[in-house]
Amino acid sequence: MGWTLMSVGQIVLVMIVLLFAVVYLIYADRKIYAAVGLRRGPNVVGAFGFLQNFADALKFVFKEFLIPSSANKAVFVLAPILSVTTAFAAWAVIPFGPDWAIADINVGILYIFAISSMGVFGVILGGWSSNSKYPFFGSLRSTAQMISYEVAIGFAIVTVIILAESANMQEIIRLQSGGFWNWNVFGGPGLEFLPLTLVMVPMMVIFFVCALAETNRPPFDLPEAESELVAGYQTEYSSTGFLMYYLAETVNIILMCALISILFFGGWQAPFPTPFLENWSTTSTNLFGLFWLSFKIVFFFFVFALVRTVVPRYRYDQLMRLSWKVFLPATLAGVVLVAGWKIYILNA
Repeated sequence: MGWTLMSVGQIVLVMIVLLFAVVYLIYADRKIYAAVGLRRGPNVVGAFGFLQNFADALKFVFKEFLIPSSANKAVFVLAPILSVTTAFAAWAVIPFGPDWAIADINVGILYIFAISSMGVFGVILGGWSSNSKYPFFGSLRSTAQMISYEVAIGFAIVTVIILAESANMQEIIRLQSGGFWNWNVFGGPGLEFLPLTLVMVPMMVIFFVCALAETNRPPFDLPEAESELVAGYQTEYSSTGFLMYYLAETVNIILMCALISILFFGGWQAPFPTPFLENWSTTSTNLFGLFWLSFKIVFFFFVFALVRTVVPRYRYDQLMRLSWKVFLPATLAGVVLVAGWKIYILNA
């Protein structure tokens, strides 16, 4: 009973923190977007506009939830719930500190793959159940896009698994301890793996670009391209339905920022040796790790926001070509090179 209550408490705490993170990261996103366009952004509701997103959320909650008369009503309601549920469920295996994770399982990466693959059902069901051509086109685009880029992002992750010899998230992070030169983006622990920087840096870049595509983030927001499809798969959604889709998308963006931090940049590890942590309490050590993971997540979210502001939207054929003709061969070559170097070092 005590273990169950502790697990439920951890889940509730993570969800609350994520919701507040979503609110203020969206605020930061809007401010960055405005600054690039020489505008002020949110600046009226609350000090410096801090409460603007709370006002927007309340507006969505209290608006009427409209269901098109020709829609499949049960699926129409279920689709955004499925999207937001899978978005939050993926965080169950994310380590926030040396001893802070809701579930520390040996197949953490495979779990995230499985959950994220289910997330596409929320999009395609939302488009199909609307019984309208623009949402349906948007959902088909999203499905093709997610499947295409999941292949490339999967092979990029395989290179990290080969380096760590584990799919456990905590184990991947622990092997990157001792300073930034041991991070996977620089070839992993040990100077003998430093030449792999030439492979792992491109793998990191490919992972980042695929993360943009997986989350329908500009310049890969083809499933909801307003100049072509009005709003894509979420055209017919209003009120809480639209709010849940937007929430799921933002939570997934933060998840991708966390994953790139964990897989390539040491996760909760500091960028310098930390022998002094041996004398710290468990809680202090976990808070120290949480600070560094949060810092890295915010940094990569900032990069996401910058890409949105400066890179124009791709055409759909360019989107597909980039995945199948560039990223797939590159990540396959990366897997072969990392595995070959690993075997060479072990045999040497």
